[in-house]
Amino acid sequence: MVDRMAELLDPEAVATALRGLVDWSGDTRAITRTAQLPTFPDAIAVVDRVAVVAEEMNHHPDIDIRWRTLTFRCATHSAGGVTRLDIELARRIDEIVQNQG
Repeated sequence: MVDRMAELLDPEAVATALRGLVDWSGDTRAITRTAQLPTFPDAIAVVDRVAVVAEEMNHHPDIDIRWRTLTFRCATHSAGGVTRLDIELARRIDEIVQNQG
């Protein structure tokens, strides 16, 4: 049985998905977003909430923390690029950032 969520998206599908996401960019290899939060504790709260969602999804982003600035990178390493899992995780990250900021 093939996991449809883990199938690589083609360039057009990635571009279409990116138009529906806030501040994300990228290509078929990975998508990224940088978010600036008001305070360092706010940034860490976002990371904590993303961690919970990532565990629920069993799909984890790379996260770079620089004081109040967070950079998220989503790619399905086992598939070698961007899948629907990454797009869904990006949507969830957007919700978390919006609610925290």
